[in-house]
Amino acid sequence: MTTLTAPGTTATPTRRPSATRGLVRTVLLLHRPALYLWAGLFVALAALLLWLYGPGTDAAAAAWREYDRCTKATCAYDQDAILRYKSYSQYASIALAFLPFLVAAWAGASLIGREMETGTAQLAWTQSVSPARWLAVKLAVPAALVTVGTSVLVVLHRGMWVRGQGRIDNAKGWTDTFVFHANGPTTVALALSGLAVGALAGIRLRGSLSALVMSAVWTVGVRAALSLALPYLWPTVRTVTSLTHDGPTSLGITVHDGLLTSTGARLADPQCGSSHSSECSTLYHRLDAVSFYTDSHPQSHYWPLQLMATGLVLVLTALVLLVTFRLLKRDTGSAPLTKGAAL
Repeated sequence: MTTLTAPGTTATPTRRPSATRGLVRTVLLLHRPALYLWAGLFVALAALLLWLYGPGTDAAAAAWREYDRCTKATCAYDQDAILRYKSYSQYASIALAFLPFLVAAWAGASLIGREMETGTAQLAWTQSVSPARWLAVKLAVPAALVTVGTSVLVVLHRGMWVRGQGRIDNAKGWTDTFVFHANGPTTVALALSGLAVGALAGIRLRGSLSALVMSAVWTVGVRAALSLALPYLWPTVRTVTSLTHDGPTSLGITVHDGLLTSTGARLADPQCGSSHSSECSTLYHRLDAVSFYTDSHPQSHYWPLQLMATGLVLVLTALVLLVTFRLLKRDTGSAPLTKGAAL
């Protein structure tokens, strides 16, 4: 029996499921092992950082107070609490610093590289999904998870680190390379950079193993280049001290140091020491040196340096994404492929 539509009425159009929404579900289902691994890593690191923020810091701080009050040859204090805090906080900082390498390796090997290698990507392009939309969704889903998860871990790490400052004598300072990045948004930016590079490697090499290697090498290179460029991303503060000191005095991250002559010229530090030594005094007189100088970054420069470095990495990430999409468009065009073309 056929149902007729009454005259003057409009048939309700059939609502078709969104291709993008379906692709998001497909990405989550296809990469469930990576999602579970990321969730497990996030929970483990968050739990460790929360423990360090609370009982870990309190126990270590109490042990240090007992140690500092000690006036005898032998004193009772909780040395294990101090060592636990030192080890676990260092593990947490290193784990956060290496998250971008894990993201890059996974993006290159599994997210893009394997699908290009096995033909899964080409099959998806025949399902009314353009290659550009496919890549955009493939990157947007993990980018959101990585950004939110890494940001939370960075906030927890910074809270833990701040709470230990001034209370735990062997706590790492802000200039430590792992602490510096784990306390700020450069970790998030480096993770997103790793994701973008993994996508580029997967599209360009179309192989999981080769894309994994390229992604990891690129991320190592970016991290190394950032470490070299970091001290020059913000103007330094010059500190001038007397030659009676043992050497130049740094405020934090040292960029340049040495000797200043009476004409204002800069000389390398001969590593002699204080002018109280007659040998050093003679050397400084012969060099016409009048003081030590240091161009360095104090702790107040932490956020300017962090934001400049983060912006630099994000610009580089945007350029990598632009190249990736252009490369994909050159190879496939912008329209969805037909089944025959995919085969």
